[in-house]
Amino acid sequence: MMPTHSNASPTLDVLFQRILSRQPDGLALLDPLNKQRVTGQPPKRLTFAQADRAISALAAHFIEAGLPANSVIAVQLPNTVEFALTMLAAHRAGLIVAVLPLLWRQAELTVALNRTGARAVVTTSRIDGVVHADIAMNAAAECFSIRHVCGFGDDLPEGMASLDRAIAAESPTRRTVIQDGRKAAMVSFDVTSDGFRAVPRTHLSVIAAGLAISLESDLPQGAAIMSAFAPSSFAGVVASLTIWLLTGGTLALHHPFDHDALEQQINAQGCDTLVAPAQLALRLDELDLSSRLPTLRNVIGLWRTPEQVASSAAWSAEQASLTDVYLFGEAGLFGARRGSDGAAVPIKPGPHGAPRELPGSSIAGEILLTPRGTLGLRGPMVAVAAYAPPPPPPSDSTIAAPPRDYVDTDYSARLDRATGAINITAPPSGVMAVGGYRFLAQDLEGWAKRLGQGALLTALPDRMSGYRLAGRAQDNARVRDALSELGLNPLMVEAFRDRAGAL
Repeated sequence: MMPTHSNASPTLDVLFQRILSRQPDGLALLDPLNKQRVTGQPPKRLTFAQADRAISALAAHFIEAGLPANSVIAVQLPNTVEFALTMLAAHRAGLIVAVLPLLWRQAELTVALNRTGARAVVTTSRIDGVVHADIAMNAAAECFSIRHVCGFGDDLPEGMASLDRAIAAESPTRRTVIQDGRKAAMVSFDVTSDGFRAVPRTHLSVIAAGLAISLESDLPQGAAIMSAFAPSSFAGVVASLTIWLLTGGTLALHHPFDHDALEQQINAQGCDTLVAPAQLALRLDELDLSSRLPTLRNVIGLWRTPEQVASSAAWSAEQASLTDVYLFGEAGLFGARRGSDGAAVPIKPGPHGAPRELPGSSIAGEILLTPRGTLGLRGPMVAVAAYAPPPPPPSDSTIAAPPRDYVDTDYSARLDRATGAINITAPPSGVMAVGGYRFLAQDLEGWAKRLGQGALLTALPDRMSGYRLAGRAQDNARVRDALSELGLNPLMVEAFRDRAGAL
């Protein structure tokens, strides 16, 4: 039976089916040109009709595997068409998708799977030479809730079901699923000063964030979008999958990062929109984006380090606009399109519309300065409950704490008295970020102590990614092996790489 639609707001799958009904033969999804190197599989080009058949086949596989409606399916996939197909298939089967960063290894995967009570894991055989299928199987073995492990690609380990075969089989199995935007769509994972958090969001929240970005960027209907941002976070999903479904165009994908492959695919597909880390976008601007990428008209730069936006270089490309998207971990985001002078625009507290400067535009969210001198967010995309502070001990007070309808991002901020704008001055205290990977500073100390006497692991400030890790030990090779055996991510492991010629 096909999914049924309620009178509530649509889901991501409903958005897809609306486009499918209008243009079944339109080009929908394009793999990275270098996918063969990344996963060992040839790149795919799918129309909306072809994608729909694959989505239905994957949804049937999940149903036949015994996954009940509203259960969580954990997904660790690269930026290829398989991610988009899997997420939409999960929604068609009435499941909730937990997105897992590619840097996570067994230790972090186990925590996330147990925290969400995930019933299944989806991965691929290998990504950039790393055998992710084995990592997923080992993590699943430590999680009582996992009932099904499946993957794309060749040479899958025994016990892992092949999703490529599931797509080829095109099973007709269906079940009734009420498509309601108020239902949970995804779970992402954040680290705050209070520790590890699972952050669930509804379809409504995910679509609201996509609208905030696409309207602020003034993306046209039918846009040809190139996404070079990993889809392993709330922002990664919103800035690729959601804006693609809202514009109804083509989504081309690039698994970060190969500069030549990215430039070649943008030009070959005539992409008019680029979604990328903001530092990469500014670097392309320095390299004469106008002449090298003449088809681009919109660039969406995502800032994992929002405190750096105000001091960033001016945007100079005349044929393409730049929209700065401020990311605050998994708490929320907002966008601001740069003006004719190319400088980052001032961010004022209070409600902000989409587009930001258009009178009467729909409210996308609200920015506020908290009593702690930090930046707070609220609005339809903000998962307030996931960040709610723990209740005080009963002995502390007989009066209940007042409810809080916003999320405190812990980013230090202040008001500029002259302009009334909010200046973001520092990232959260005690939380380190290396690109999109966030962890507690105290964790570094804990791991260093476990490595034995003389071992040092520290985080150094880095302009591009926030921080970078550096380690020192008497025997770096032994430490790397020990960290790998503990199931830690490669950022920790490679901090102890041998540095030839180091002083």
